[in-house]
Amino acid sequence: MREYLVVFGIALGVTYLLASMARQLAHTLGAVAQVRDRDVHAVPMPYFGGPAMLAGLVAAYLVATHLPFLSRGDATVFEDVRAVIVGGALICAVGIVDDVFELDALSKFAGQVFAGVVVVAMGVQFVYLPLPGTYFGLDQVQAMILTVFLIVATVNAVNFVDGLDGLAAGIVGIGAIAFFTYAFVLAVENGESRAMSSALLTAGLAGVCLGILPHNFFPARMFIGDSGSMLIGFVLACSAISLTGQFPATSISEGIGGSEASFVAAFLPLILPFAILSIPFVDMGLAVIRRTRAGRSPFSPDKMHLHHRLLEIGHSHRRAVLLMYAAAALVAFGVVIFSLFSGWQFVAVFGLLTALVAAAIVVLPRFEAKVWK
Repeated sequence: MREYLVVFGIALGVTYLLASMARQLAHTLGAVAQVRDRDVHAVPMPYFGGPAMLAGLVAAYLVATHLPFLSRGDATVFEDVRAVIVGGALICAVGIVDDVFELDALSKFAGQVFAGVVVVAMGVQFVYLPLPGTYFGLDQVQAMILTVFLIVATVNAVNFVDGLDGLAAGIVGIGAIAFFTYAFVLAVENGESRAMSSALLTAGLAGVCLGILPHNFFPARMFIGDSGSMLIGFVLACSAISLTGQFPATSISEGIGGSEASFVAAFLPLILPFAILSIPFVDMGLAVIRRTRAGRSPFSPDKMHLHHRLLEIGHSHRRAVLLMYAAAALVAFGVVIFSLFSGWQFVAVFGLLTALVAAAIVVLPRFEAKVWK
C-alpha cells in the first residue's frame, strides 16, 4: 500500500506543478476556450490540463519501476501500464489538436478508436466475459471489439460531462479511488498478488485528477480540455480492462471478513467504469436522444446537460459540482461495497445517503429562495 501512496503522491505533485506551465503554453498556442452561449464561464479560459496530467502519469510510472515491491511483481504489471501510457499519449495528442484547432466529431472518434486499437495490440484487452458461476472466453476479434467499445464509450462519457469547473476530474478521481479500493481489497482477501497494473493505474489516475483540481475547480484558472477529459476516461477504462487479465474470475469468491463475495464482484471489471460514470453515461444517452429527436447530430453541443439543469433550478456552480461528486461517490462506492460486503445494514446506509443527496438537490434551492424573499 505504501508504494501505491508514493505513486499517488508523485502523480499529484507533478501534475500540480506542471499545470501552471501548461496554462502558459496554452495561451502561447492559442488553446483557449472562448465564451459561447452554451458555456458557463464568463472569460476566455486556457486548456491543456491534459498534458500536465499525462506528465504526472508518466512520472508516476517511472518512479514505480524503481519501487521494490512493484518492480518485483509480475512483468505484465509494467507492460500493461506502458501500453496504457502509449495509448493515453495518443488520445491526449488528439485532444491537444482539438483544443487548438477544434477537430470535427468524426476525427475525434477516429482518434479514440485508433488509441483503443493500439492498446489492444499491445496486450491490454478483455480475455473473458463473466457469467453467473462461470465465464465465457473471447477470441481475438471479440476481445478487440469489446475492449475498444468500452474505451470509446468511457472516453466520450467523461468528455460529455466536462461542462463545469472540476466536474470531470473530480468524478473520475472518485471513480479511480473506488476502483483501487475494489482491486486492492479483493486481491488481499483472495490471496492474489497485490502488485497489479490496475491498482497502479488507478493510484496514478487518482493522483493526477486531484493534482489538477486546484487549477480546475471553481473558479477555474484553466480547463482540462478534450486532451484531459479523454485521457482520464481512457485510463479509467483501461484500468478495468487490465484487471480481467490478471485477476481470474474463478478466484473472486472471498469478500470482507470471510463473507462470500457477491456475483457482482466477477462482473465488476466490466461494469465498474459504467457504474462509476453512470451519471455521465445517463447524461450522454439523454443528449444523444435529445439531439437526434431534434434532427441534429448526436455530437452537436447544447446547454441541456444534467449540470446545466442543476444550475437552472438554483444551485450555485460550486454546489452543483459537489452534488454531482456526491452522486458519483454513492454509485461508485455503493457498487464496490455491494460486491464485497453482505448484510442489510449496507443497503440501509446506501438508501439513506441516496435520500440525503436527492433531498439536497431538490430542497436546497427552494430553501434558499424562501430565505431570500
